[in-house]
Amino acid sequence: FNNKPVKIDEPLKYMIEFSSPNTNKPLHLGHIRNNLIGDSLSRILKEVGHDVTKVNLVNDRGIHICKSMLTYKLFGKNTTPEKANVKGDKLVGDFYVLFDQVLKEQVDILLAEGKTKKEAEDTAPLMEQARDLLRLWEDNDEETRLLWKNLNDWVLAGFEDTYKKLGIEFDKTYFESETYLLGREYVLQGVEKGVFQKHEDGSVRVDLSSDGLDEKVLLRSDGTSVYITQDIGTAIDRFENFKLDKHIYVVGNEQIYHFQVLKSILNKLGLKWANDIFHMSYGMVELPEGKMKSREGIVVDADDLIDEMLEIAETMSNEFGRLDDLDDDVKDATINKVALAALKYYILKVDPKKTITFNPKESIDFNGHTGPFIQYSYARISSILRNAQKMNIRFNGKVSGDTKTVGKEIDLLRLIVKYNDIVSEAAKVFDPGIVANYAYELAREFNQYYHEHSILKEKDPNILHFRLLLCECLKNVLQKSMGLLGIDMPEKM
Repeated sequence: FNNKPVKIDEPLKYMIEFSSPNTNKPLHLGHIRNNLIGDSLSRILKEVGHDVTKVNLVNDRGIHICKSMLTYKLFGKNTTPEKANVKGDKLVGDFYVLFDQVLKEQVDILLAEGKTKKEAEDTAPLMEQARDLLRLWEDNDEETRLLWKNLNDWVLAGFEDTYKKLGIEFDKTYFESETYLLGREYVLQGVEKGVFQKHEDGSVRVDLSSDGLDEKVLLRSDGTSVYITQDIGTAIDRFENFKLDKHIYVVGNEQIYHFQVLKSILNKLGLKWANDIFHMSYGMVELPEGKMKSREGIVVDADDLIDEMLEIAETMSNEFGRLDDLDDDVKDATINKVALAALKYYILKVDPKKTITFNPKESIDFNGHTGPFIQYSYARISSILRNAQKMNIRFNGKVSGDTKTVGKEIDLLRLIVKYNDIVSEAAKVFDPGIVANYAYELAREFNQYYHEHSILKEKDPNILHFRLLLCECLKNVLQKSMGLLGIDMPEKM
């Protein structure tokens, strides 16, 4: 393994949008998968030479945001994250859950009075108040905007803390409150060109039947935008301002149709790059208990899951005596690395399009197809190389041409030199799982080799030097591979 960088012939300029949370609740397990895919994919594309810009579009406006604002206004009693001693995103999320609880009580009363479910939901006092609050926000009402800003600031601070725990960073963050009006002018231009149609009720629509899709409303009868109007505007804005070759949206598979519609509309507008947007869809993350529902509060917060992973990592490390010889600071840092490796690897090793049932304890098994198993293999290799230094064994990266090798060593060498091809394939098909499973194969093969063959006790100096060089190459490629998954490797375990 000669450390030659993986480079493609024609580097492209990519933008990857991922995370895209709503500012009415904390990040949850599903967001974790989104963030990990977006982050890892960015690393892989950069590794092969592409220019990558990572962006986040925060959904900070709309009726769903007004729901948590309203219940805070009605029941919050001017509490703050500091007063309640909770993270801001968690506090606001509790008020979002409360909205649905109060709404359900009101709807049940209206249903008992003989209204249909739709009538009851539309006319419930709380829902009408939420719509009123949205109108006040759109009219720039000072009090409403101040409330909105305060709650959003709390949530954004909470998000930042979670991103930091996960090692997630963005090059640019967009806010829907600043971009939601983008696209309207392009829709009106489309009407002038005859691409879109203005209906009698004043709405603007596009007929996508030629692409096997339905008619889509682009502007409501009152002239206001819908969500896809914003996507049209931001796509055009980004391709023009960043001179992009490709734009990847990391969004769940429930939005497949939405992105088919977006691509069709961009094509109808005659934009030559319309087919260069790509929806990186992924499946749902489930727990043994079933699906997550944030409105009812039945959801695993990202922070809670990370804390649970840390507890399990510490417990299992203590049970196996993995970290007994480490200083407290190093031990804490290693537990953090193990916990995050377990979480990240368990999610990223799976084809993004498949649904995952996440099992925290299974993800941290030191003997399984897990991140901690690969980390332990890496730490074992590091220990061998440290001990070689203590024994004053010197090796300069070269071995004799007639050094005898065994079959496992040839297998390991073949795996090591596949690194560039593996990363290139992962970049080509947008699948971090290819790199994840490659790293596991390397670790598994090394462990089999380690149990079958002596390294430091080898008497033949040529064979000893070869095996140490092999270990050094393995350590290097394991670190690079796991680094592409956003996973740090501990030197000792």
